[in-house]
Amino acid sequence: MDSINFDINDALKHYMGDPAAIPTPEADGALLDCENDPESLADNGIINLVLNPIVDAVAENPDAITRSHIFDSLQFLLKYTSFLSAHALSKIFDLITSGLAAEADAINHDLDSDEQELVAHHKQLLDIYGFLLQWTIACVETKAAEKSSTTVPARGGRGKAKGKKDAATNKGGSWDSSAQLETALNTMCKVLRLKLGKIFLTTSERDTFVGLLTRPIYMILESEQRVKNTSIRMHAFKVLCVAVKHHGHGYAAQISIVQNLTYFEHLSEPMAEFLHILAEQYDYPQLADEILRELSNKEFNSNDTKGPKSVSTFMVKLSELAPRLVIKQVTLLAKQLDSESYAVRSALIEVFGNMLAHLSKSDERGENHKSQMNAFFDVLEERFLDINPYCRCRTIQVYVKLCELDQKFPKRRQKAAELACRSLEDKSSHVRRNAIKLLGTLIRTHPFTALHGAQLARKDWQERLDKVESELNALKPPVDAPGLDGDKGNTTVDAGLLDDATQIESPKKLGPEMTEQEQIAAFRKAQEEAATSEAIEKLTLTKRYYSEALKFIDVLHEATTTTCQLLGSKNKSEVIEAMDYFEIGDAYNIEQNKIGIRRMLKLIWTKGNSDEGKGVQSHLIECYKRLFFEAPDSFSPNDAANYIARNMISLTFGATPAELTSLEQLLSTMMKGGMISDHVIAKLWQVYGVQKREISRTQRRGAIIVLGMLATASPEIVVGEMETMLRTGLGPHGRADLQLAKYTCVALRRINPTGRQSKESAIKFSRLQNDHAVLTKLAAITEVPTESKEWYGVAEQAINAIYTLSRHPDVLCSEIIRRKTRAVFSPQTSRPSSRDETMAAPPSSSPEDEDEEADEATVIPPSQQPPASPIKKQKKDNAVVLSQLLFIVGHVAIKQIVHLELCELDFKRRKQEKEKTAQANKERSSISASTLSAGGTSSRKSSAAHSKAKEAEEEADELDLIGGTTEDDFTEAMTQIRERELLYGSNSLLALFGPMVSEICANNTTYKDRGLQQAATLCLAKLMCVCSEYCEANLPLLITIMERSADATVRSNAVIALGDMAVCFNHLIDENTDFLYRRLADPDPSVKRTCLMTLTFLILAGQVKVKGQLGEMAKCLEDEDKRIADLARMFFTELSTKDNAVYNHFVDMFSLLSAERELETESFRRIVKFLLGFVEKDKHAKQLADKLAARLARCDTERQWGDVAFALGLLQHKNEDITKLVAEGFKMVQATA
Repeated sequence: MDSINFDINDALKHYMGDPAAIPTPEADGALLDCENDPESLADNGIINLVLNPIVDAVAENPDAITRSHIFDSLQFLLKYTSFLSAHALSKIFDLITSGLAAEADAINHDLDSDEQELVAHHKQLLDIYGFLLQWTIACVETKAAEKSSTTVPARGGRGKAKGKKDAATNKGGSWDSSAQLETALNTMCKVLRLKLGKIFLTTSERDTFVGLLTRPIYMILESEQRVKNTSIRMHAFKVLCVAVKHHGHGYAAQISIVQNLTYFEHLSEPMAEFLHILAEQYDYPQLADEILRELSNKEFNSNDTKGPKSVSTFMVKLSELAPRLVIKQVTLLAKQLDSESYAVRSALIEVFGNMLAHLSKSDERGENHKSQMNAFFDVLEERFLDINPYCRCRTIQVYVKLCELDQKFPKRRQKAAELACRSLEDKSSHVRRNAIKLLGTLIRTHPFTALHGAQLARKDWQERLDKVESELNALKPPVDAPGLDGDKGNTTVDAGLLDDATQIESPKKLGPEMTEQEQIAAFRKAQEEAATSEAIEKLTLTKRYYSEALKFIDVLHEATTTTCQLLGSKNKSEVIEAMDYFEIGDAYNIEQNKIGIRRMLKLIWTKGNSDEGKGVQSHLIECYKRLFFEAPDSFSPNDAANYIARNMISLTFGATPAELTSLEQLLSTMMKGGMISDHVIAKLWQVYGVQKREISRTQRRGAIIVLGMLATASPEIVVGEMETMLRTGLGPHGRADLQLAKYTCVALRRINPTGRQSKESAIKFSRLQNDHAVLTKLAAITEVPTESKEWYGVAEQAINAIYTLSRHPDVLCSEIIRRKTRAVFSPQTSRPSSRDETMAAPPSSSPEDEDEEADEATVIPPSQQPPASPIKKQKKDNAVVLSQLLFIVGHVAIKQIVHLELCELDFKRRKQEKEKTAQANKERSSISASTLSAGGTSSRKSSAAHSKAKEAEEEADELDLIGGTTEDDFTEAMTQIRERELLYGSNSLLALFGPMVSEICANNTTYKDRGLQQAATLCLAKLMCVCSEYCEANLPLLITIMERSADATVRSNAVIALGDMAVCFNHLIDENTDFLYRRLADPDPSVKRTCLMTLTFLILAGQVKVKGQLGEMAKCLEDEDKRIADLARMFFTELSTKDNAVYNHFVDMFSLLSAERELETESFRRIVKFLLGFVEKDKHAKQLADKLAARLARCDTERQWGDVAFALGLLQHKNEDITKLVAEGFKMVQATA
């Protein structure tokens, strides 16, 4: 048989060009017949006929491969692998692998002999087998790629490979190529372990052969699924390691690895793993050094994302696996810190972090080690200011990892804390979030635990420092101690002269030698001095320790202030991180963190149906649960309940009204979620109702506040304890502590849920009669004689509770007003007896009437100004009780309007229910009519029941009798009561107070008591909200008060009142909104803030028409008070969402702002820049630019021109004429000058 004359270089040339074009003239005839119809090769019968003899021949002797018909037949089959079945390709793969293995065994046996002919023969065989194996593996991998692109990838490398083989034919076959691939890779290793230097005499020959084995390896690694298969990956690395270590494949491997990093992202970590194995197991670190050197000189384009990302992952992984390899080249790699690619810079930051972690674990502690660590820390500290936020994030993340190490780096921690604190103000939310995380980690891992545990309360550490300083001062001799400073009178004597004299006279001064006692005394003194010195040194070190701890705590306090602001971030993950930070800080007793924990409460209102919005709420609840609602595991159930109850009460201490509102929502949500046990509620009632033992007022108050909050979710909590509340909060304790009485009234209101809570509540509350103990006590608490300001809060909540619980609240409140009026005026009147008789007249109102005040004609004589002359002589206490009376009158008036509206709603609801019931009854009666003959007796019974139900309905619907039977009639009746009867009815009680209130407000010099004026203005405002006639009559008076009153509280109340009237009587207020806008320039910040909030509500709710006054609100953006500036920002942000509102009003705002002389240029520009940020559409920008450009010609001053030019510069108008006009602007200004 003919042997082939095989030349590897020639074969490779053809193979690299086009494998399909390789000539195979000697191939088996059966195969050549299929050349024109390659699909017939899928028939395993034909293939087996050809392959079986070849397999037998090669198995018998590997030399058989050199026979031309065998070699050509195999080449032919490899050319057409796309048509072969999985079985056939598996057979070819097995044949070539086993042939190469057998040849390797033969070579190993024959290498001892030096016969050149044998060596040449083996060289040819290795070339042939290597060439065919490379081709076969290429075919296998090509098929695998085809399969992966047409089917869903299977899990894992093995499953994937199996799927790939299935692509060869639809006949299936469960061939798992992974196992054969591993065998092939093992065989390659076996070949590479031979002494190839004896076979391949020249380097080029050896490199060519090694290339035959390594090229398939790189091809295998290009497949992500293959690389995921650990066994195949390790076998591939083994082949490469042997090739690099023993056969000079290093340079070729370097080129391939750098290329792979550029083109195949999945190879970044495996390549690092390979270099680690090569250095550790094969003692060949040179390749890693060369690759790192090459990468350090590589230039990365900022637009290229794939390459830098892959290289970055590679460097980070290598620094984790083999830090000793990387640290040698770190000086070169540091050049890439100036790279344009942020991904590379980010990777180097992490590499340096890994280097620090490596150095911290090493045993070496020399100068070189120290300088290396300092250099790495210096670089990391610099990177806190990297221009890219991802790099800044990575730096902070690296520090978080470093903090978790055993070594604490105390000198660097302080700097890290300061940098993290600064990063809290970063413009990137990712950076801020990571900075919060770093601060939390710094707290958790802080190094100041050696002396006093882990707590970081500043007060404690300051006390320790002060104590050490006092101890140090005690040990150090005083400055003016004798012998220390010498004789101050001789300070001008020459030092040299003194020295000489001392030397000469010293023998005389010493006198006789020291006695034994003197020696002992001297020795003791020396010992004491040494001990003192040691103590001073120890205390100095302790002082430094305390000082460093305090510096760290101060940074945390500063950071807490900023983190509180971040609770309002739009980025929800940042908010969650801030919550975690406060929780950690609280565990370490950092005082400032308690502020953050209170501020967190407002997050219970976080909007959002998304998971993010709900995530914030649920995270807040989890945080509060861990902080306040979970007792230590060692506690008994009773102790745990006490602990939780105490914590809940403590949450109310020092809380603002806003915080209490948020706490109510939080506790209500937790109560609905079943997170608060009955045992804890029982403990709260015990604290509130305790009589025998004296407890602090704040505790008792806190208990009822919390119980009232929980009752919003579950009214049953307070229903069962009404007696306790009457005995405590509305009894002697409540009279002594008006705040307790106030919160008891609030809790009592919860008995009758209103609004949304009433729909959710399972209990239907039946309103109480006026003689009920609860209502009697509520009425009595308003009459407590006191001059305390706290009385107003009690009275407000008591009246609220009466209107919530009473069936006829107006009757009861009429009685309260009557009794209070008697208390105010009776003693001072000239005819006390007649006044008393009049006041004592019983009410003649009918309980069903919706305006019971209409029947109170006998309360005060027709003269409507009786108090005018006595008030001039009133003392302070009389002014107080009159203020209280006016407060009650005003609040009852407002509550009466609400009551009327509720009556109207209730009427409509009952009417709808009645109609539904009537419809249902009609349907039922038609059904019963059809079955009448079936049961006369039952029919009569049901009709009797029906008539009873009808009577009950008629009785329940007495409300219909008042306003007719239609909804419109009823609404009209309500309006009539409100407009004509409450303040103008001939028999109305409130009507008697209207003129009196106006009189007091109008004559503020006569009635000059500040409290009285505040109460009178408030009462006037509330009465004005009742009816439009009274409002119109007194509007000029209220506006005058708002403009001229010297009392900020009065002005604020007037602003709020005007806002309410704008909602009630829009037609009256619409013409007077200018007066409201003027309060934005009020000298008092509280009035200004109130006005801004009121206008924000009115404008956003569409209650007032916006004219040219928005510029006044825009000025608030630069207010000195940060809260006012933030409110203004929020207003314009919300306004921008409503139909291009900012764009529509921008020109008017610009005119007003530009004309404002007191507004500095910088402030003006910041405002304009902020407002133009809301003009997003190009069309709007162009239109605004045209309008503003038209102003340039009319500008009188350079400042005006500059303002317009600045605004034009911010707009994306793309108008060359305008640009040209702006460029010529100065000439125009000079011309007008």
